[in-house]
This record gives sequence, structure tokens and C-alpha cells, in this order.
Amino acid sequence: MNSSVNSSLNPLTAIGAIDGRYRAKTEALAPIFSEYGLIRFRVQVECEWFAALAALSGVAELPPLSAAAGKAVRAVHADFSVTDAERVKALEATTNHDVKAVEYFVKERIGRIEELAPHTEFVHFACTSEDINNLAHALMLKAAREALEPQMRRLIEAIDGLARQAGDLPMLARTHGQPASPTTLAKELRVFSARLSKSLKAISALPLTGKLNGAVGNFNAHTAAYPNIDWPAVSKGFVTGLGLAHNPLTTQIEPHDDVATLFHAFMRFNTVLLDLTRDIWAYIAIDYFGQRQVAGETGSSTMPHKVNPIDFENAEGNLGIANALLGHMAEKLPVSRWQRDLSDSTVLRNMGAALAHSSIAYQSADKGLAKLSINRARIEADLANNWEVLAEAVQTLMRKHGLAEPYERLKAATRGRRLDAEGFAELLDALDLPDDARRELAQLQPHTYVGLAAQLARLPD
Repeated sequence: MNSSVNSSLNPLTAIGAIDGRYRAKTEALAPIFSEYGLIRFRVQVECEWFAALAALSGVAELPPLSAAAGKAVRAVHADFSVTDAERVKALEATTNHDVKAVEYFVKERIGRIEELAPHTEFVHFACTSEDINNLAHALMLKAAREALEPQMRRLIEAIDGLARQAGDLPMLARTHGQPASPTTLAKELRVFSARLSKSLKAISALPLTGKLNGAVGNFNAHTAAYPNIDWPAVSKGFVTGLGLAHNPLTTQIEPHDDVATLFHAFMRFNTVLLDLTRDIWAYIAIDYFGQRQVAGETGSSTMPHKVNPIDFENAEGNLGIANALLGHMAEKLPVSRWQRDLSDSTVLRNMGAALAHSSIAYQSADKGLAKLSINRARIEADLANNWEVLAEAVQTLMRKHGLAEPYERLKAATRGRRLDAEGFAELLDALDLPDDARRELAQLQPHTYVGLAAQLARLPD
């Protein structure tokens, strides 16, 4: 190992892929989920709580903020910089407590505001660290969701765009990997975009919950200092003012139930996308889709002819990692011994990793979809070579006409066989059908036997 390599953060020296190889794809999440991001959100909560206390008429010792003071307090978090975060980390080196370091930093900054210098002890007033942390984490997730939703919508739009390109193109379905009753390519794509759209709507609608109620959730310190203030109402107003839902009944920690629900919702979206990536990969393998070549790109280090479905494979791998992390967090975070244990703290620091891997997958799948071209000739040829898939229709129409043992007769004539148009005509002749049934069945062709697929493909999500 070359010990002279600079170990400061660099995409080439990062331990994790999301900060290394994929840094360009995760850049938007860095200000949210990094250590800097967590500290910034904590500072925001501390500053806003100080301002909220100043607005309470029952806290006589802390005068209302002038317009200038209010602007200055909010500038502490609005203008928060990496240099500011470094100051917090320097304080943490002494406190050995990350939230206490944030408190001291905010006190330093508010202490510089002349009219507020005597009142800095109202920073972090009656708060436990978890009052700050749970709100900071909820704000992080709120910001992350807002960053990811456009990526997820673009992915859905890309699938729908491919479906529109396909039009009413009939396609051989494959159940159990075997030729099955025909469908249309657009309808099969729309199944996925509708599923993803439903999952995205669920993600968007989920509340992100917070609490601010003291050391064990009872407002003990609050009421000791100011017994006449309606602290539950103040807490609710403060939390909802941050754009979060309020949880009035907690232990020391907000129990993370809504966080777990959100992560499960992301897992469902990711699972549907995983299903799509594997299907597209398989369709590429049987030549239903071609992939547009990218100038200068290499498919194989030894086989020059190859154009590999790398974007879908990348998406699949990242979705697996994302769901493993999301699943663990969804199971672990709602569990805390008695009124609080610290086992959630390190787990919560991996929220960014889980959603970053999700983001990488969304971008990779979107990139892969943009490269696809529909191989109409190959799809049509597959239909033309598999007339045996009409056996379903034949036995069903035989039932309609009251003919004996239609399923059994078609099974004996077609199971495991491949038919072309001529073979299908011979099959009909061998069934000794009534003339009206024979004429009706003779009209069948694989490319028209698609049921209502075209209409279904046009249904709204």
C-alpha cells in the first residue's frame, strides 16, 4: 500500500462507492445526508426553537425578537457553511457529544447578536438531544424525498414513452418463460409504469413525523419552568411549522414508525423497478430490444461485438443493496429498549446510503431505457413462429360450441409442439369441427389475438 496517498475525501480514495465511483450521481444528496447536512438540520431546529420560545408570551425572560434579530437567528442556519460545520466538529472534540456541540455553536452565534447575548441559555431550552435529532432526521428525509421524486417521475415517464413508441405492437407473452397468449409490448410496459406510479404516490403521501417533548416525552422540564404554558400545543405548532406531522405521545425518542413505513414504501418502488430491470434484461437477451451504441463505449474487454445491458444490471445491483439497508432500518428503528437506547443512532446515519443506492439505480435504469430500440421484426417473427399459442382460443371456442373435451383434445394436439400458420390450419382440419366453428377459428392469428391489451395500455395510472 502506498502510504503517501492523500486520504482526504476524493472520489478515488472514498471507501464507499456512493461517495467514490458514483459521486456524480449522488451529489444532490450530499448536502442532505452528509455529516455537514445532519449538523445543518440540527442547527436549523435549534435556531427555530429559540425563535419559537421568543414568540411565547409566557416566557417573559426571553423578549420577542426584533425583525433584525429574527433575521440574524435564521441566518445562522440559512447561511450555514462547511466552515461552520468544522467549528461544530471542533466543539464536539471537547464535548464528545454531537448535539451538545451544536448547542454550543448556536449559542456562540446567537451570542454575537447584541440584543440576544444575555439570553443564549434559551438555546436548547428543555430539550433532550432526541428533540433535535428526530426533527433533523425528518427534515433530512423530507428534503431527500423532494430530491428523489423527480428522478422517480422521470423513470415512469421514460417507461410510458417507450410504451407510446411501441403503439399497439403485438408481442408473444411468456409465462414460466414459455410462449403464451399474445399481448402488446405497450401493455406490458404500462403494467410497470402503473405499479411504479402507485408506489410513488404512496411515498409522496406519507407523513414525516416529529416530536419535541423533553427527556422522556412528558414535558417534565418545560412544566417545571413554565407550568402555565400549554406545552403540547406549543410543541405541535412548532413541529407542524417545520412542515412535519406531530407525534404527541412518545418516549425519549420519536419511535420511527413513519420512517419505517416510508422505507418500506421505497422498498416497494424499488422491488417493482427490480422486476422491470430483469424483464428488460431478458427481452434484450432474446433480441426484442436493441441498445443504441454509445461512441467510445466498450461492451467487453475481449469480445468487441458486445453491447451489454450494463445500465439495467447496475440498477439491479444497487436496488438490492438499497433494499437490504432499507429493510434493516425499517425493522430495527421502531425498536428501542424502555424509554431509549442508542442503537438507532448509527443506523440512522445510513439513511443516505440506502437512498443514494436507490438514486443510482433510478438514474441507471432511466439511462438504460433511453438506449432501447424496439426490434419489431424480431417480435413479429416470434409471433409468426408460435401459432400454438392460439390453442387457448380454440379450446375456448370449442366450449362455446358445445364440443366434447376441448381442453383435452387441444392438449393432446399441441402440448410441447411449435406450430406455424400451416400447422395451425392442419390442426383445425384434424379437429373435425362444425363449419361455423371452423370458419370462426380460421380467422384467428397470433398478432390479432391480444384481447383488450391495446385498450388496457391506455388506461390512466
